Amino acid sequence: MKSSINFHELSKLSADQRQALLTRVEGDLSAFEEKVKPILAAVRDEGDMALARFAMQFDKASVQADALAATEADFAQAEKTLDPQVKAAMEFAAANIRSFHQHQKPEESWMKEILPGSFGGERWSAIPSVACYVPRGKGAFPSVALMTSIPAKVAGVEKVIIVTPPGPDGKIDDATLVAARMAGVDAVYKAGGAQAIAAVAYGTASIPKVSKVVGPGSPWVAAAKRLVSHLLDVGSPAGPSEVIVLADDSVSGELAALDLLVESEHGPDSSGYLVTWSKRVADEAMAALPKYLALMSEQRAGFARAVLSGPIGGIVLARDEAEAIAFCNDYAPEHLEVLAEEPDQYLPKLKHAGEILLGKYTPTTLGNYVIGPDHVLPTSGWAKTASALSVFDFMKRTSIAHVKQHGYPALAKHAHALAKYEGFDAHANAVSDLREKLLKS
Repeated sequence: MKSSINFHELSKLSADQRQALLTRVEGDLSAFEEKVKPILAAVRDEGDMALARFAMQFDKASVQADALAATEADFAQAEKTLDPQVKAAMEFAAANIRSFHQHQKPEESWMKEILPGSFGGERWSAIPSVACYVPRGKGAFPSVALMTSIPAKVAGVEKVIIVTPPGPDGKIDDATLVAARMAGVDAVYKAGGAQAIAAVAYGTASIPKVSKVVGPGSPWVAAAKRLVSHLLDVGSPAGPSEVIVLADDSVSGELAALDLLVESEHGPDSSGYLVTWSKRVADEAMAALPKYLALMSEQRAGFARAVLSGPIGGIVLARDEAEAIAFCNDYAPEHLEVLAEEPDQYLPKLKHAGEILLGKYTPTTLGNYVIGPDHVLPTSGWAKTASALSVFDFMKRTSIAHVKQHGYPALAKHAHALAKYEGFDAHANAVSDLREKLLKS
């Protein structure tokens, strides 16, 4: 059967061809940065007026500059009109997300005796404020509202706000408003794209300047975050969705095809690979994909086809397990789903991924919505050094030390030697006999 879906045999690729499969669309944001700069400047200089203007320009939404914040009436209407089944699903997800992050939260402080009379430790405390960016370009995403704001509240952040694009009707998505209430968010604002990032970086009459912004977004949002990173913490990169489905010979290729489409339907800038060393699995998946694509809406099927027939998508057939694992580790995907009867055997070998979902009963869908671990994950290969969003992103560690009298002499001797070697006179004097005399007086 002919198919437009890419089929790559790793053993037949050159080094450059293999590297091309690892390259993300968001690698170079320079073109977006140039387009974003005037948007940032306008919000910095004009505040809410610029936000209202950009809402009309980019979101085709009529928004008043003095009515950017969701009102009590907006929240009440959202509660009234939201489908009860959707609300119940959100409550289920919220409970699991809250439980997971409560387990994840570290003890408030610890102190250990490093040497006799010398104590060192840490204290964890929440950051003062955060903005959670909830995108809306290709749909509405209340799950993002839950996944970003609940960990912030569990961490103890005093001020948590949501910024999200208004719809064509000038309103905020109902489910996002309900999610905000479930999470205990302090305020929700009608602002999206680069202009929303500018608003929380500079502050406007309506939207407060915050200490940090989290959440996924378009390349415009990613570029804006990069340009304001000197003003606030912009967190780990969270760009277009990406997945690797790693399958061995113990599973059905049809199952692998079903799961490959999950992240591929996000948008044409996403990436998705089925990686296997089983020719049978690869062939079954290739044959099944048209059937599953036919069950999707025209828009979502179009996105998935664009991904799987594009430069960073399709089926990747490895020579053996080692070659498949090496490709996964080099790619460092946002989502890594392991389809196997015994998936645990591969876990020690998989070094880099935003999340690893093990087994036939753990599709990415469950991870995205209801299991509990966060679905805001590092993309573009950043999983090699960055982690999933967590309570730790909303907390900071303060080092604490306390040296008692009997522990001081041994420490002072060695500190004095190092300070003298590095040429810091005051450092050395502070642990010299000058201090001994003062302490005895």
